[in-house]
Amino acid sequence: MNVHRLRQIPSVDRLLGLEATQKLIDAFGREETVDALRDVLDAVRDEVRRGSEIPDDAALAARAGLRLEELLTPTLRPVINATGVIIHTNLGRAPLSQAAREAMDRVSQGYASLEYDLEAGERGHRTTHAERLLCRLTGAESALVVNNNAGAVLLALTAMAQDRGVIISRGQLVEIGGGFRVPDVMAQSGARLVEVGTTNRTHMYDYENAIEASDDIALILRAHHSNFRVVGFTSEPTLNELVELGKRYDLPVVDDLGSGALLDTSRFGLAHEPTVQESVETGAAVICFSGDKLLGGPQAGIIVGKAAHVDPLKSHPLTRALRPDKLCLVALQETLLHYVRGEAVDEVPVWRMMAAPLSEIAERAERWRETLRQAGVAVEIADGLSTVGGGSLPGETLPTKLVALLTPHPDRLARSLRDADPPIIARIENDQLMLDPRTVRPEEEQVLLENVEAAATLMEA
Repeated sequence: MNVHRLRQIPSVDRLLGLEATQKLIDAFGREETVDALRDVLDAVRDEVRRGSEIPDDAALAARAGLRLEELLTPTLRPVINATGVIIHTNLGRAPLSQAAREAMDRVSQGYASLEYDLEAGERGHRTTHAERLLCRLTGAESALVVNNNAGAVLLALTAMAQDRGVIISRGQLVEIGGGFRVPDVMAQSGARLVEVGTTNRTHMYDYENAIEASDDIALILRAHHSNFRVVGFTSEPTLNELVELGKRYDLPVVDDLGSGALLDTSRFGLAHEPTVQESVETGAAVICFSGDKLLGGPQAGIIVGKAAHVDPLKSHPLTRALRPDKLCLVALQETLLHYVRGEAVDEVPVWRMMAAPLSEIAERAERWRETLRQAGVAVEIADGLSTVGGGSLPGETLPTKLVALLTPHPDRLARSLRDADPPIIARIENDQLMLDPRTVRPEEEQVLLENVEAAATLMEA
């Protein structure tokens, strides 16, 4: 009986004659449509063998359409970040300024002076585009850009300490996002890890003893506590003390700053995050930091410092494997120009979000509440906290006003918002679904409110 029923399943050619299938071909192409139909028919054969009925031709074409939409719909999509986490690693970290986005669009449309010296009329170097701005802003002698900060640290250790010892405090041997660990990065560089001190306390004599005990120490590495905090009975030498120790023993200090702030975070009611300028002024030989955290630019690893140590990195073979593309460099260039012009707080989104006064956020929250209430959505305003995120300023928060969507099923509503176009990412706190205006761009407000209304109405239906 199953064999007879299997023969009743329509052929691909028959389904291709349907008007609905022709629409799929117009939308997705003939080859992809044929593959989808074959996949659907294979699935139907398995279902029939298990006793299921054969769907009609229209249903089969509809299933092929769903398969094509699932296969060909992009998974990397813009979303609305209503979580209140300013530098959200899972949501792409720092949003770019309008100037950076426009510069990327201009450069991507055609050719660009990536490695061409317009003045000399000959081949140039891609490192020059951001280098002059980085040196001007930080006071460093030289600068280099690679694709991310882990790559920057890897390059520095590979070039400066391969097969030699690198001293680091045990309290700085941390795991960062995605399961990447500082010791693992060091191991890949070929450097020999020399741990000193304990998890919570490391003293100058720990470093001195390690230097005296070995004749192949290449450098001292400091990994800034940018994504964790040890509290209580703790101590460790300052960067200045490590630099002075390095001078005595003729050892360079590499400072892995992580977030890489160029502005003083204490201006915004947060703890002071060591700035790149401070590391340069203190005398660190090489400073590594991210481009897409507190700098507020694209994903990049930035290396600045003394020319004697940074310049050799530019010709190292690993640098080519880690080099950034033209879109990264032009976005970074535009982001740095905001700092040069003194407009970073107004133009760089992460700083604008941190600087937003509570009164402004309260006004937006009240506007959202009134709009949603008029649409019949149960909502109230609650006090809350925004966080910087992205491995920056651990434990530091900013006061905010949250828009709480009153529903007995916050998980279901959160899922419905994620299914919206564009998806809305909220947070659940105290069994309520919360929206934080701090991380929602003003131009996103209307579509956010429309999608929240639609999702809430669907929940009640």
